[in-house]
Amino acid sequence: METAEIHDLSTKKMPTGISSLDPMMEGGIPPGSLILLLSEIGAGSYEFIYSSILSLSAKKDKTLISDSLLLPSGILYVTFTKRFDDVKREMKLSFYKDLLAGMDSIQFEDLSQVYFDASVVPPDWYSKSDLVSRFQNRNTRDILSQLSSTFGPEAKDSLIVLDSLTDLATQYTGTPRWGDLMAYMRGLQRIAKQLNTTIYLPLAQGILDIKNEREIADIADAVILFNWEESSSARRQRVMYFEKFRGLMPHLEEKDLVKFSVRISSAIGFEVSNIRVII
Repeated sequence: METAEIHDLSTKKMPTGISSLDPMMEGGIPPGSLILLLSEIGAGSYEFIYSSILSLSAKKDKTLISDSLLLPSGILYVTFTKRFDDVKREMKLSFYKDLLAGMDSIQFEDLSQVYFDASVVPPDWYSKSDLVSRFQNRNTRDILSQLSSTFGPEAKDSLIVLDSLTDLATQYTGTPRWGDLMAYMRGLQRIAKQLNTTIYLPLAQGILDIKNEREIADIADAVILFNWEESSSARRQRVMYFEKFRGLMPHLEEKDLVKFSVRISSAIGFEVSNIRVII
């Protein structure tokens, strides 16, 4: 009985919430995946994230769900430089009201004060704390240590978005502490499996040295690329493709489900259309 239960849990999928994509992946993605969303500027990675978390948050209260699917127990959005009110505002400006129904059930954690305390940014731009408190924070708080507190027992079976891996990585690249960040990333990949928690990591393409970018990609369980391509009508078209996806790539390649054309709308959000087969 125990073996059967373990097998059933290991084969469950966590839906992305994007209705045009999940059926192609037999319901969704393996829970506990560290997913790197590597994107050219404006190519769709954030719309993917917003559409995913808004759809899943709206589904949380629904009882009709397949036995083979695992909805996240909670959704947490962690910001490093943005205020969470600004993230909410961006969602409201991007999508119609119908897509925003579940927004209030998304939890937000703002680590911007910890991030900026270690920077040259004037304190009155980001904090209302007094001078003594800010000085103490500079010496006792570290952004990675603060982020680690996010991954307690309550994070089990959840979906966590780290708003910008770019914000973190640019603080470490070219410094002796790059190895510390990579060790942390490997630990993040490990704790994601232990907690069965899926993590979205958006990274802007072309900002880091290619060696650093590939090192991050090697650590991640999945790498989803978002790019611009010229279409036959001379218009730029967003495309999305899977560079790797542990536990899912054989299925995708068997059915030639590797590269997709992407459309983004206020009414539907992120939508996959016109499957592009790699030849």
